[in-house]
Amino acid sequence: MSLCVTCNDMQPRSALSSATTTVVAVITAMTFSASGAAPTSLYHQYQESFGLTPFAITIIFAAYVLSLLAALLTVGSLSDYIGRRPAILAALILNALSMAMFLAADSAAALIAARALQGFATGLATASLGAAILDNDRGRGPILNSITAFCGLTAGSLGGAILVTYAPDPRQLVYVVLLVLSAVEAFILWFMPETAQLRAGALASLRPHISVPAQARDVLVRVTPVTIASWSLGGFYFSLMPALVRVATGVTLPVIGGLVVSALTLSGAITVLSLRSALPGRMLSGGIVTLAPGVAITLAGVHEQMVWLMLIGTIVSGTGFGAAFAGTMRTVLPLAKTDERAGLLAAFYVEGYLSFSLPAVLAGLAVPMVGLTVAAYVYGSAVIVMTLASMIAIACSRDWGSRPQRICKSQ
Repeated sequence: MSLCVTCNDMQPRSALSSATTTVVAVITAMTFSASGAAPTSLYHQYQESFGLTPFAITIIFAAYVLSLLAALLTVGSLSDYIGRRPAILAALILNALSMAMFLAADSAAALIAARALQGFATGLATASLGAAILDNDRGRGPILNSITAFCGLTAGSLGGAILVTYAPDPRQLVYVVLLVLSAVEAFILWFMPETAQLRAGALASLRPHISVPAQARDVLVRVTPVTIASWSLGGFYFSLMPALVRVATGVTLPVIGGLVVSALTLSGAITVLSLRSALPGRMLSGGIVTLAPGVAITLAGVHEQMVWLMLIGTIVSGTGFGAAFAGTMRTVLPLAKTDERAGLLAAFYVEGYLSFSLPAVLAGLAVPMVGLTVAAYVYGSAVIVMTLASMIAIACSRDWGSRPQRICKSQ
């Protein structure tokens, strides 16, 4: 009870409007995603400076994801108890601290520590900001939550690559920019209105758990295969794709690798916006059908050593990724009540980020033994197989195309 009283006492005197809060929350969510993607273009410099292997790079990447997962499992639903505002502000403070750690990093261990703190901050922010966006704009909330990650990852990967290629001291500048953004967002969101109904049980909620409402479990299981396929593809791009571009094509400019990586998320964001009026079931089916050919085209680009072909394949894959992600979000999220949203978001992202990290770590472990190109062929083939399995699962569910829409309308 005292915790709730404290939160109420901290309410800002001049609160932002719901519309302003939604806009700033969306931008803040993009900043967290951009922060997570920014080191991707710097991995090559870190390799040269610290003598890192591809496996070490994937370990640094995994530290971010696993810490993010730990946050989702422990503090993912915390904002349902203490309120959105304090949870978001805490996440922004932690993110700013992680940026400062990146600025001072001088070893692989320091990078792992910075990535781990960044991941925890992102895990806390992902569920809290996503729930806040839904609270303030329920009509457009699912769409906004579908594009924030894609837009932020695009900005982080491409923006970071541009700075690495053309700006002075890129290993410092990119983190300075993100640190300043986090500070500004924290100042603005100090004035956001509280939308969650504060309640007891915050400490008990910190026990690691998956919170999936009973009414959402069946649907979440149904979308699991395509979630694994699409997120595992994203994990490969954000850990090893810049290196693959260099090895397969001989193009060494960081901005080219960043362009290929950002093409995946940018095409995903465009797809989400373009299909915002489509039925969730149709978006899922279309995403699954598009994902496999895109991966195949990308692998053909690797084989032929053509960046432009890899880029085309990435755009096709990103289109499938975006459609599958948005279809899943629009199918699953409306099934949760207000006090269940952060918990359900956390559970969904746990599944996604496990798929994002573990296959990429295995690929990094295999690279010294079989080479990066062969590892890419095996990885891409596994994604295609999982995508085909998703197609079969959906084809066997005759009412899939209409069922999610009926569920959403009933909420």
